[in-house]
Amino acid sequence: MKKRIVILGGGESGVGAALLCKQQGYDVFLSDGGILKDSYRNELIENNIEFEDGLHTEEKILNADEILKSPGISNTNKLVQEIRRRSIPIISEMELAYRHKGESKIIGITGSNGKTTTTSLIYHICKSGGLNCALVGNIGVSITKQIALDPKPLYVVEISSFQLDDIISFRPDVAILTNITEDHLDRYDHNFEKYIAAKFNIVKNQTEQDFFIYNADDPVTVKYLNQYPFHSKPLPISMQNEQSKGAFINNGLMKLKHGEGLSMSIYDFALKGKHNQYNTMAAAVASSLVGIRKDRIRDAVSSFESLAHRMEKVATVRGIDFINDSKATNVNSTWFALESMEKPVTIILGGVDKGNDYELLKDMVQEKVKTIVCMGIDNAKIHAAFGGVVKNIVDAVSAEEAVRKAYSLSEKGDVVLLSPACASFDLFKNYEDRGDQFKKAVKEL
Repeated sequence: MKKRIVILGGGESGVGAALLCKQQGYDVFLSDGGILKDSYRNELIENNIEFEDGLHTEEKILNADEILKSPGISNTNKLVQEIRRRSIPIISEMELAYRHKGESKIIGITGSNGKTTTTSLIYHICKSGGLNCALVGNIGVSITKQIALDPKPLYVVEISSFQLDDIISFRPDVAILTNITEDHLDRYDHNFEKYIAAKFNIVKNQTEQDFFIYNADDPVTVKYLNQYPFHSKPLPISMQNEQSKGAFINNGLMKLKHGEGLSMSIYDFALKGKHNQYNTMAAAVASSLVGIRKDRIRDAVSSFESLAHRMEKVATVRGIDFINDSKATNVNSTWFALESMEKPVTIILGGVDKGNDYELLKDMVQEKVKTIVCMGIDNAKIHAAFGGVVKNIVDAVSAEEAVRKAYSLSEKGDVVLLSPACASFDLFKNYEDRGDQFKKAVKEL
């Protein structure tokens, strides 16, 4: 009898998993409590995959041999709790992908900040270096869809903590942990330790043949390294101490200690800002592990173009720079954005607070920010945090209003920075929609 896999959630990862399950001969059923996008619905119909949306039919779900849960569905969901009560195994999309990847290699990148940039940069280096690879996971196409439709010898995968929650045997050949700061605590019972444990899942199945790249300057990572034993080869990156393995930056020079080695000035990096120096080191080390030559790494690191919604320069209007950092959905991302600012800042903050501690931002805001525009439905916490720190704090309930107010409160030589430190779901579909509306409003000034 065919193994029955039920997929909960019909977004990018759920539909990708359904396609791979169908291809591999499973009895597959997809169930989504919301309404599916037309494009996903059509894919399921074209591939003769049974599905439902707008409801969950328990008798069609609870007869599964295994359930693949979308990363967006919380463990507090009643149906998920019933599945666990019945001891039906729950897996993540990453687990399914690993089982069916064949001989292909995986570079897996996780972390609270910098993972999208690091993932994109690794892909750029590997592609520029001549490797046949795919950019997948939490960015772009789902890894299961890629494996089903267009398998590659190498997958460069951005992985969220939610995608690591339900792995069993998933094991990347190269694991990268960029850093760990408080984020998504609403999903982890407001318990930082649970979130940390999820991040360290990326190395739990690694063997001595594998590699683990981590930030040796990140206090949380270093503190928990011994608590989550790993068997892979450690390759630390640092700006504080010289490393005998991995990479380090000293006196403006990055030194790569793996493979052929590499010395490169940080002033030749395409990505600016201290946080991006860590991202660039991690990407350079990872690329060297899959055989990219040092001259190719150097060329790719200096030619990389930064991502949409991540410190994206939008325009200069009457001497005021507008920067879209809508992807900054937590406090630490916003801290890094402010750290790289060299002009007086009007910052647009706010959205859905995921348990933010704004205390972390206070010194940086005091040093760099002259005005805060709060863009959200509930801005009370931001007012309370920065009321005594910044003279001007105003509210806005749309991107257009936020941009107009930021523009009127700024002067020539200032920067208007959208770096919200919050999720976007109160006023926008997602952070891309927030960034796009910001850019549209700037262009209409």
